[in-house]
Amino acid sequence: MSLPSEKNVSALLDERRTFPPSEEFKQRANWNDPAIYDRAAKDPERFWAEQAKNLDWFTPWQRVLEWNVPWAKWFVGGKLNVTYNCVDRHAHSARRNKAAIIWEGEPGDARVLTFGMLEREVNRFANALKSLGVAKGDRVALYMGMVPELAIAMLACAKIGAAHSVVFGGFSAEALRERINDAKAKVLITADGAWRRGTVVPLKASVDDALTGTPTIEKVVVVQRVGHRVETTGSISMKPGRDLWWHDIVAHASDECAAEPMDAEDMLFILYTSGTTGKPKGVVHTTAGYLVGVSTTHRYVFDIKEDDVYWCTADIGWVTGHSYIVYGPLANGTTTVMYEGTPDFPDRGRFWELVDKYGVNIFYTAPTAIRTFMRWGKEFPEKYKLSSLRLIGTVGEPINPEAWIWYNETIGRGRCPIVDTWWQTETGCIIISPLPGITATKPGSATRPLPGIVAEVVDIDGKPVGPGGGGYLVLSKPWPSMLRTIYGDPDRYVQNYWSRYPGKYFTGDGCKLDEDGYFWLLGRVDDVMNVSGHRISTYEVESALVDHSSVAEAAVIGKTHEIKGQGISAFVTLKEGIQPSDKLKEELKNHVSTKIGSIAKPDDIFFTAELPKTRSAKIMRRLLRDIAEGRVLGDTTTLADPTVIANLKEQAKDEG
Repeated sequence: MSLPSEKNVSALLDERRTFPPSEEFKQRANWNDPAIYDRAAKDPERFWAEQAKNLDWFTPWQRVLEWNVPWAKWFVGGKLNVTYNCVDRHAHSARRNKAAIIWEGEPGDARVLTFGMLEREVNRFANALKSLGVAKGDRVALYMGMVPELAIAMLACAKIGAAHSVVFGGFSAEALRERINDAKAKVLITADGAWRRGTVVPLKASVDDALTGTPTIEKVVVVQRVGHRVETTGSISMKPGRDLWWHDIVAHASDECAAEPMDAEDMLFILYTSGTTGKPKGVVHTTAGYLVGVSTTHRYVFDIKEDDVYWCTADIGWVTGHSYIVYGPLANGTTTVMYEGTPDFPDRGRFWELVDKYGVNIFYTAPTAIRTFMRWGKEFPEKYKLSSLRLIGTVGEPINPEAWIWYNETIGRGRCPIVDTWWQTETGCIIISPLPGITATKPGSATRPLPGIVAEVVDIDGKPVGPGGGGYLVLSKPWPSMLRTIYGDPDRYVQNYWSRYPGKYFTGDGCKLDEDGYFWLLGRVDDVMNVSGHRISTYEVESALVDHSSVAEAAVIGKTHEIKGQGISAFVTLKEGIQPSDKLKEELKNHVSTKIGSIAKPDDIFFTAELPKTRSAKIMRRLLRDIAEGRVLGDTTTLADPTVIANLKEQAKDEG
């Protein structure tokens, strides 16, 4: 494990500006008192206890926290139900006829579910699950596209006390099988297909392949999404006695269902995330702490108001969708938008069309998506008013300053605060982010840990670094939404997260503190290259490349080099209208050398129309390493466009 380069990062920081909150926004913000940080720091447990009072409890907790490193129990003795807090209490209040979920399908069909309607749908499916033998403590796997039934199924599981395990609909049959077997799921919920760029993704066909080796699955519930258009994927096979249509099993189910009282520490869900060993880690989140964390951070970070229409563009198959499409917004009684398709179908203005159509006030997306929008050009968002937007945010990876500025000017129109958020599947909720009514922002920095969060940057020996220092990000005290274990593998939980710095959670991310105490995330420490003994962050080189006026997006990886240990290979996507050339390659190499130093000058630059990304818009650097090293490619089933990697492989072969 290697430390991020401090000198190079400092050079990047020197050029960045500070954006204080506008006086108008500060006056209207729900939280505009900077003293909240000091109050929370003096007594974090008291802070979280105050936040927990925003939820409805069947039985109050007796102790806020029991902490026996690394095992935490939050709100000990308390009982509540997540779905009661996300749906029932709103359905029996003035919010009954308020939109809970606004959904738009890729073909243009749409549905609006009020809290009252959502309660009925959740109750009917919860009763249907009971009729299939699902009981408290069972695990239910979900493998679906972005349709309302996915959120309904999650909430139905939580209502009866069954833990859900959502598997992203872009994963292969083999990946689905592995996750089902690890969780020992009893029931699988899926759909006949999902729409993507005008074609049908054959979900049920993948399910049939996966279930050839899943002995614990007893029933499969299938949502009819593509229906009569299923001929685009071939006929749907329904196995008698195992496979059931969703609409059939809910047709006669009661729309009344009591919420199961759950202990604060009962498991809410398992979500699988990548591990360094190749075996996915089943991250376990529990009931009370998770809901307190996501509801609090959703309310604070996005400055939520009663009439807001909020849109997080993530897929529910990832933790961002769990926390900030479903549980956080609904717990706060917020209208949350779900969109089924891609941002470029039927054209590259689809996202901005939806912002105007539904009057979206808060927009939360990934830096990778923003860089893609940049490459497409301003003409697409400029066709739309975007006047409803009040606040915009980023999630998933560090955002480079140029993308931040473009996002601020082109989407936010210079009037919307940007909340650049850092967190992980394991943390459950946002950990580092500006509070928009308080925090001055700096393009590229997630700013400060939120109130109630204790984070540090430490050196290789675990000692805190001072302002201007770089090292590893750790969380020094427990927080409510922290993962509790790795499902079925507690030893791996201890080893992965708590063994390097005893008593502190090791995030695996490099970080830099500036002179103001702001945190600058540098990405995974395993994305730090060792070039001739110098530690260089891939993020630093990527930021330098994107700083060039011709570059829309870049991904950098380390490649084995017989002299330097590692050389630097860069994969670059150019802006619209810019043509690749050998001259431009040299110009970009020299640009990096000027910005960072000659040690960071790329050995190779490959121009590509697209970078290989998952359907959640994350760049698959692992595949880029395989290409650069000439290795057999790893699993490519989660790629949004498999042809991208084939074209890159051919280009690398030609230039090799």
